[in-house]
Amino acid sequence: MKISVTGRSGRMGQSVVTAIEAESAATLHATHDSGEDLAAALAEAEAVIDFTLPVLTDELLKTALEKKVPLVIGTTGHSEEQKEAIAQAAQSIPIVHASNFSTGVNLLFHLTRKAAAILGNETYDIEVTEMHHRHKVDAPSGTARTLLDLLNEETQTSYEEDVAHGREGNIGARPAREIGMHTLRGGDVVGDHTVMFAADGERFELTHKASSRMTFASGAVRAALWLKGRDAGLYDMQDVLGLK
Repeated sequence: MKISVTGRSGRMGQSVVTAIEAESAATLHATHDSGEDLAAALAEAEAVIDFTLPVLTDELLKTALEKKVPLVIGTTGHSEEQKEAIAQAAQSIPIVHASNFSTGVNLLFHLTRKAAAILGNETYDIEVTEMHHRHKVDAPSGTARTLLDLLNEETQTSYEEDVAHGREGNIGARPAREIGMHTLRGGDVVGDHTVMFAADGERFELTHKASSRMTFASGAVRAALWLKGRDAGLYDMQDVLGLK
C-alpha cells in the first residue's frame, strides 16, 4: 500500500514514517509539511495518515475527497463542527478516526465500558487522570475525552454537566453523579491514562502507560492497511481490532 504522511516534521509524523518503513506491506508514498502542496502529496496515494493539528483538517478533508483517498486521522482537539465534517466526508471515503491507535489503549476503552456497565456510578465514584509531555497543546487528551465519553454513555451522565476538571477551594462533598477529570503535563511523558472506580472498602483501577510513540504509529499503519478495499464509512480503532 502506498501511504502518504502529513506532519512530516512532527514527533508523530516521524514515528509514522519509521513505522511504514518497517512494514513490508506498506511503502512511503509521499510526505507533507506546513506550507507544502497537499494535493501533490495525496496524488495517487492509497491512504493518508494524519497526525497534525486541527487547523489542517478542513484542507485535508477537501483534498482527500477530491483525490478519493482513504484517511487515517489521529489528530485530536477538533471542534464539534470539524467532527461533523469528518463524519460527512466519511459518507464518500473510508476514514479511520481515533483518539488513540495503541492496541493497549483500545483494550482500555473496551474494559472501561465493561467496568462502567458493571460497577456504575451509584456505589462507585469515577475519576480519570491523564499525563502527557509538556508540549501537548490540548487538554484533556483525546484519549481521556474518549474515556469520558464512554463513561458518560454507560452511566447516563453528561460531559458538560457532570465532569469536573480538577478541584479547588471549599467545594463541599462530592456530587453523586460527578466524574473527575485531572490533566497533568510535564517532561517527556508519551501518555499515561487511568480510570478509577472508588467505593467504600475497595478501589478498582484500569491503567495504560505508553513509553514509545511507535505503538501509536504502528497502530495507525495497521489501520491504513485495514482500510484497503473498505466501503466509505467512519471507522475507529475498535473496528480495526475487531473489538466491536
